[in-house]
Amino acid sequence: MNDVTARTNADALTEKRLAQTKTRESPPRTDVGTIALHWATAVAFVVSLVTGIRIAADALHAPFSKWLAPVLPQGEIFSWHFLGGLALFFCGSAYVAYLARSGLLERNSPKKTRILTMRAPARLKWGAVNVFLHWFVYALVIFLTGTGVMMYLGYGGWWAYLHSIAAFVALAYIFAHVAAHYFYGGWQQIFRVFRPTPLAITKAVRPRPLLGAAAIGVAVACGVAGLDWATRDTLVIARVSAAPKLDGAMGDPAWSRALPVFIRTQQGANLGGSGESLVEVRALHDGQKIYFAFRWEDPTRSLRRIPIIKQEDGWHALDERAGLQDASDLYEDKLAVIFSDNPSLGGAGATDLGADPLPGKPMPINGRGFHFTTDGSYIDMWQWKASRGGMLGRVDSQYIGPPYAPTLDEQNYNARYQGGYWNKPGRSLYSYNFKFIHRDDKGPVTVLRLPKDWKAQVAALGKFDLDPNSSDDESGRWYMFDWESEPYTPEADARIPVGTVLPGVIIAGDTEGERANVTGVSKWSNGHWTLELTRNMKSDGRYDKAFVPGRDLYMWVAVFDHAQTRHATHNRPVRVVSQK
Repeated sequence: MNDVTARTNADALTEKRLAQTKTRESPPRTDVGTIALHWATAVAFVVSLVTGIRIAADALHAPFSKWLAPVLPQGEIFSWHFLGGLALFFCGSAYVAYLARSGLLERNSPKKTRILTMRAPARLKWGAVNVFLHWFVYALVIFLTGTGVMMYLGYGGWWAYLHSIAAFVALAYIFAHVAAHYFYGGWQQIFRVFRPTPLAITKAVRPRPLLGAAAIGVAVACGVAGLDWATRDTLVIARVSAAPKLDGAMGDPAWSRALPVFIRTQQGANLGGSGESLVEVRALHDGQKIYFAFRWEDPTRSLRRIPIIKQEDGWHALDERAGLQDASDLYEDKLAVIFSDNPSLGGAGATDLGADPLPGKPMPINGRGFHFTTDGSYIDMWQWKASRGGMLGRVDSQYIGPPYAPTLDEQNYNARYQGGYWNKPGRSLYSYNFKFIHRDDKGPVTVLRLPKDWKAQVAALGKFDLDPNSSDDESGRWYMFDWESEPYTPEADARIPVGTVLPGVIIAGDTEGERANVTGVSKWSNGHWTLELTRNMKSDGRYDKAFVPGRDLYMWVAVFDHAQTRHATHNRPVRVVSQK
């Protein structure tokens, strides 16, 4: 009996050792729940990361992001970026819930990192490195979420800088994460996230841990989205019995009846170096006309829209980025307002980034992208342009719609193609005092008109210097009327001395048609522009939005501080409600 028992015990020990050997030799696997949440998190993380870097690449000074631009996605990036962020709310909360419900909390216990300070095999130390990296990425995602939320609420500056730096740290983390797992267990360790296995059932496992965790994640994501929607600003257009007097200063007592909405805009060019501007908006109507008042921060009164200077070899544009259609030094101040039925992010979903967001159409000359809609709808746009009619009470009435067919000049890059952003029917009172400047043009421009009295025209500019961040004279004007000018001739040019600066804008006649249906009064004082404007409540055409009680609209504003395209903006739409 003792011999039999001994043989039986030996056989059992041998089988146990064989089983252990087989276990060691079989490739490692990961439970189904961890794999599902791992890949959901990875996809959300990468989508949020690459779309965020694409947004960062649009900045004027972003060398590393621009270097990555050729491999980054193009198109309607903003919605994907925020959807990726919302998905991370789901994944983060679901993962924490899953660890708790599946009895796996000890998997990433911080205690395991202690081995880094001890003498131990390299494999154990790499295991501790992986635990450290897990906690590092948890903190990184929380940091990215916090800074991203602040930017979403309209805060730029250091919030944007820190968010951008953290995004590139996250990019580096991906490589560190993969490398650490490789050094821990080779390719088999990396491929374990492709080899699912059932969760080991222990006393700590709760029923259906993955389903319960997913339910918690959905609840958190829906709660975040619901909180965002419920806390968006609403601009109530108050009804008044008499129209307010428009004086560019909000001086009429009627404006006190309109509750203001304050909108934080950020990531624009200039604006004292902060890129930020706080915009106050009020609105009234008298049953026939709508009245809006906007007051926004702008440290300088800028009217110089690409002036020209005479040099020995001819006339030159004074902004070196003029040929890129992206002037950001010597340009005029502007304010753009859009109204849409669509509350989507990225300006009603009509902002597409990239060097070629519309394949088959001319590419954006400035490489930044286009505004256009993809559902056949039209967005109503009002643009106040300081020197192109703004100081004369004119507001350019434009629209954003489906991409239009380019002209022959636009196809040949002899004019700027603008996607779906264009002018409403009618004519404008302004034109430019030089022929189209091509992207690579470096020499003199072709001037169209010269002043009849160049000394009087220079005097009309008021006191100025060529520092882009200086403020223009209150009494100065940076446009030239057609009646005080004449077509260019070499003889007229010869009378004007080298060093003379002239406006780049010609004013002729008046704005007409639907393009003229918005008028306004503007003034700059103490670091703020104030603009009061009016338009009929009803629609004047297919490109207009009617302001009707009971029908909500959504509004975005954009602030330009002597910049052609690089405006400060905001992501959350403002709901607009007309009072009965």
